[in-house]
Amino acid sequence: MPRKKSVKHSADDFKTEVNKITSFLASVSTGQTDEHVTWLHNYAIIRLYKEFEGLMLDALVGAVNNDTSTLAATTDVEFPQHLTDEVCEFLITGTGYFDFKGRSGLIKTLKSFVPDAHYLVTAVKKPAYKTTLEQLTTLRNFAAHESSSSKRAAIEAIGATRLSSSGSWLKRQGRFTTIANQLKALATDIHANAPY
Repeated sequence: MPRKKSVKHSADDFKTEVNKITSFLASVSTGQTDEHVTWLHNYAIIRLYKEFEGLMLDALVGAVNNDTSTLAATTDVEFPQHLTDEVCEFLITGTGYFDFKGRSGLIKTLKSFVPDAHYLVTAVKKPAYKTTLEQLTTLRNFAAHESSSSKRAAIEAIGATRLSSSGSWLKRQGRFTTIANQLKALATDIHANAPY
């Protein structure tokens, strides 16, 4: 019989990776030009988003793997009690990759696989994480694409009137660290409620 996927372990791994990113920024930013520090923060938000996306996929795979009745509740299809991680991931991603559009898109994706009252949905929907998740997504998109639409979304998420780059906003007043710490708090929330 396959072992259950540990969502708790995935949450811990995520927090470790976030700590590595913030430590990296702290160690390499010293002595750099302002432009280089901006670039570092652009890359850091992309990496932070990647790690968060990985946590959400792992947590969703774990939720389905740990209790297939959660998937049955949203699909009206009965699944065997024991599915491998790979099968669970395929059910979630199909032949593509895991992706979501912002906080509301993440909630919608989660609700496609677990019931509304599931601990993952409950954690992500908490008002305490709303701004952080919106800023994470929009700032990552602007850092990665630099399109006019991604810039408008980022400006709206941070409540500014103008923005030259994600990194220029993130490097000031500990903003990157604030987002990183909020995401670690969300991971702690998930860890506390996950059965494994």
